[in-house]
Amino acid sequence: MTMTDPETSTSAAENDMWTAKLRRSWEKNLPPDKLLPDRQPAYVASWIYVFGVATIAALVVVFASGLVLTLEGPSWYHVSSVGLFVNSLHFWSVQLFFIFMVVHLWGKFWMAAWRGRRAMTWITGVVCFLGSVGTAFTGYLIQSNFDSQWIASEAKDGLNAVGIGAFFDTENYGQALLLHVAFLPLVVGFIVIIHVLLVRKHGVVPPLDYAESAAGQEAAAAANAEVSN
Repeated sequence: MTMTDPETSTSAAENDMWTAKLRRSWEKNLPPDKLLPDRQPAYVASWIYVFGVATIAALVVVFASGLVLTLEGPSWYHVSSVGLFVNSLHFWSVQLFFIFMVVHLWGKFWMAAWRGRRAMTWITGVVCFLGSVGTAFTGYLIQSNFDSQWIASEAKDGLNAVGIGAFFDTENYGQALLLHVAFLPLVVGFIVIIHVLLVRKHGVVPPLDYAESAAGQEAAAAANAEVSN
């Protein structure tokens, strides 16, 4: 007759639970020193690396100002002086968001940022840009002014011509409001979180000539020494 230890069997069962597997996977791929690093490589001091953080900062302002506009409504941000200010803050933060994002994407493109198993990092950045374009478009549709009416009427013919009009009606204010406020921001925010976690997992992509530089050779030697130890 075989005797089993209840504590051992319980521990094995707990290790097979999906929560335990998820925790082990998280600790393996994103340990605290990667998730919140204290130090960054020297090449991060370049200006091209600033635009990713600037994009996220602008996105935070977009979300915050958009939340206030949603709670107060069009009658507030078209009449009240404070509402006009918040509306302008939301508009210009969107412009800065796209400027920073385009510079960030182009910089990473010419840097070949998909190197070193970073393909998903690059893909999530591109998908985030496309989702942001759709979010901005629906935002223009719900401005509640003559500009939004003109944009909706002109875009309706174009979307109908390519078959999108069967799913999305630009002149349906409620549909555009739902997409802009409740759906697309959540999608964009989720993709941004995944993108940042992937950057933390794989590290910031180095310049193309970093491996041949003196700093790159020193970093490679230090990494090899850590592996050998």
